[in-house]
Amino acid sequence: MTPQVCLEIAVTAARAAGGYARAQRHRRGEANQRLAHDVKLALDVECQGIVEAIIRERAPGHAILGEESVGAAESGDDRTPLWIVDPIDGTVNFSHGLPFWCCSIGVRLGARSLAGAVYAPDTDELYTATCDGPALCNGAPLHVSSVAAVRDSLIMTGLDKQLDPRLPPFEIFRAISVRAQKARIIGSAALDLCHVAAGRADAYFEQGIYIWDIAAAALIVERAGGRAEQIGDMGHGRLRFLASNGSIHEAVKDIIARVQQDKTQAEG
Repeated sequence: MTPQVCLEIAVTAARAAGGYARAQRHRRGEANQRLAHDVKLALDVECQGIVEAIIRERAPGHAILGEESVGAAESGDDRTPLWIVDPIDGTVNFSHGLPFWCCSIGVRLGARSLAGAVYAPDTDELYTATCDGPALCNGAPLHVSSVAAVRDSLIMTGLDKQLDPRLPPFEIFRAISVRAQKARIIGSAALDLCHVAAGRADAYFEQGIYIWDIAAAALIVERAGGRAEQIGDMGHGRLRFLASNGSIHEAVKDIIARVQQDKTQAEG
């Protein structure tokens, strides 16, 4: 199965699940679980079911890892493609009626990303890429920004509440915001990364992120000329992740490292 065929399946599934969620937005208050800073909706599970049904029909024998079925996750390997699914990325946004949410589907073969699709139904933006093709939004080419200095940059980030105590989220946010032109928190990692790919933002950093949040959009950033990098493993599937236009990548990484260093020295 070629990367282009994988992409076509991912696009079909992302559009189907995203369209279903949009049509069912009147049910956005139906929660299977409410957490202190998150919510698990009935629609999360239903949308993942839609994605999985399409993948199983068109790519039988492939493995699937979805946010809503982690306990029953299947394993891919160097011979079996793994589909990585976030049926609604930005669930809290969706549940409040904000338009910043999407369906994200990435496909990997071993460590290699083959294809990725991110569909944002409320703005009708479809971001796509294959490992051997360009990054696109609704068919138009994407390219990262040419911003060369952090002081001129807009950096997307998040404020996860369950993090490595050596890197408190508000300290990282402050360190980034005082050095960048602006820091922004939108609440959807996949869309944040797509904004980097489109040149609307210059970098994205978050710790405590999961593979299904970034599997599709990281490839889109790379194929748009940017850089995407896992810079730490926090265990239990949680990652420390940085993506950028490439030009400010090392500078942003250095800001994060300095926060950790200062925290360690203060406690030592």
